[in-house]
Formats: sequence, structure tokens, C-alpha cells
Amino acid sequence: MIYTVTLNPSIDYIVEVDHFQLDHLNRIDRESKFPGGKGINVSRVLNTIDVPSKALGFLGGFTGGFIQDTLENEGVQTDFVKVKDDSRINIKLKTGEETELNGQGPALTAENIEELNSKLEALQEGDILVLAGSIPPSLPNTFYSELTQKFSARGVKVVVDAGGKILAEVLKDKPFLVKPNHHELSELFGTKITTVEEVIPYGKKVVEMGAQNVIVSMAGDGALLFTNGEVYTATIPKGKVLNSVGAGDSLVAGFIGTYAKEQDFVKAFQTAVATGSATAFSQDLATKEKIDSLMNQVVITKL
Repeated sequence: MIYTVTLNPSIDYIVEVDHFQLDHLNRIDRESKFPGGKGINVSRVLNTIDVPSKALGFLGGFTGGFIQDTLENEGVQTDFVKVKDDSRINIKLKTGEETELNGQGPALTAENIEELNSKLEALQEGDILVLAGSIPPSLPNTFYSELTQKFSARGVKVVVDAGGKILAEVLKDKPFLVKPNHHELSELFGTKITTVEEVIPYGKKVVEMGAQNVIVSMAGDGALLFTNGEVYTATIPKGKVLNSVGAGDSLVAGFIGTYAKEQDFVKAFQTAVATGSATAFSQDLATKEKIDSLMNQVVITKL
């Protein structure tokens, strides 16, 4: 079973204003609302490709109710901890350019955290645990590292999709997969990485630091997979980018969903890149039809 954890879910409120003016009344031309959060995105895409998962994390208030109802209506299994305050709303304002206003989210109590830990005790050897996104101020920065250490020792495959200090901290605990983009990789090593050739030595260093598998995404320049001592590159399909939200999460979902079914890292990598691209070329997350239409454009090469 695949379990995803989203510590600070949101409603992603997408607002499009064709002629936006500061200090004026602006009328919205188009709007949409989706349940947001990196782990939730992973569960939604897994559901799209017919791979079951269970979404965990913290939800509260009328906003939390919207998130849970939407997920359950889509067929996503949930087991969230209910908290006192409202889950946050993140506003994505599209005006030719994109501006994001992200809410803070609810404060978490010791009882909330204990309840989540209790739910995670259901994980068994062979399960996959996805830890994705930022860690709220109510939790220690070592929260992902502690979970990775605990569950990796039990034979659970732990996937961590986070950057900065969280990524640096978790590597020593030997996660099954990490997915930094080239900017996060640059931050990790205090350098500037802009080309595929520059990624390779640093991707190998991430493996040396403890990660079992590493995917480095480079937006339109492709992606690289480091696995079992080998390095693979993938081409990116051609298309118009409509959506910057959730492409990386979709890539993670495509990878772990395919790996869980087929145990094939290279096939999982190809599906991952097609799935991430399908989301980038859509208004919401990827559909199965869109993913399938892009698969043949993703060419995997072993370096």
C-alpha cells in the first residue's frame, strides 16, 4: 500500500484576471478550486492511474471539509487527523504572470501529532510512504528524518520530496527516493547547476550521502535518474505549459505507482516524466489519457 502524508494541506484557489490593476476593483474572469498539497497531489494522480493510496495529514474546518469531500468523491482513500483550526487557502493569481499567496495553516497540538504517528503504525514491510512538502512550524524540522529512519528500518520504502535543510537532513536515513530539482540540488551543495552534465556528479553525491534512488528534474531540459549505480536521462515531451502546480508531485506519483506495479525502475522513470509533463500541459493534474499520449515522446537513455 502507498501512504502519502501532507502536513499542511490547502485549497488551491486559482484566480485568472485578464487585465489586473493594483488599487482598482478587479473582476475575476475564471476561477477554480482544488484540494492542494504535495502529498495530496500524489494521491490524486495515483488514483488517476489506478494505483490505490491512502492520504494522511491534518485537516480542519470548512476548508478541510472541502478537501476531504473532493478527494473522497474522486475515489481517493483518506485518513486525516482532524484539527481545530481551518486548513489554509492558497491563492494562485494568474494575470499573464503568476503570483502565489500561501496561507499559514492551522497550529498543531501534541495530541494531533500523536494521532498521526498512531495512524502511521499501520505501515508494514513493503509499503511505500511519501513525505512531501514543507514542515509546519508546529513540528520539528527533523520530523521527516525521524519518520524516514523509523520506517526504513521496518522495510518501508520512504519517498521524500522536499528541499533545503529537510533534504540535507533526511539523506543519512537512506530514503528510497528523493526528487530534487536542479535548483534544490544547487542549494544543497552551495553551487550553481544549470546543465545535465553538471547534475551528474552531484546526483551521484546524493546517492553517496544515502539516497537509494534519485530523480533530478530540470524543467524543459529533461530529467535524470540515479539508480543501482547507473544514470539515465529522459527527454521531455513537447507541449504548452499551462500549469506550474503539481508537476513534480505528478512525477513522483508516476514513478512510485509504476514501480509498485512493475518493479521496473526504467519504466517507472519513463512514466514519471510523462506524468509530470501531462500535468504541466493541463489546467489541473494529469489525466490517464494525457499521460498515455505523451509516453512515446519520453526517450530514456543510459549514460
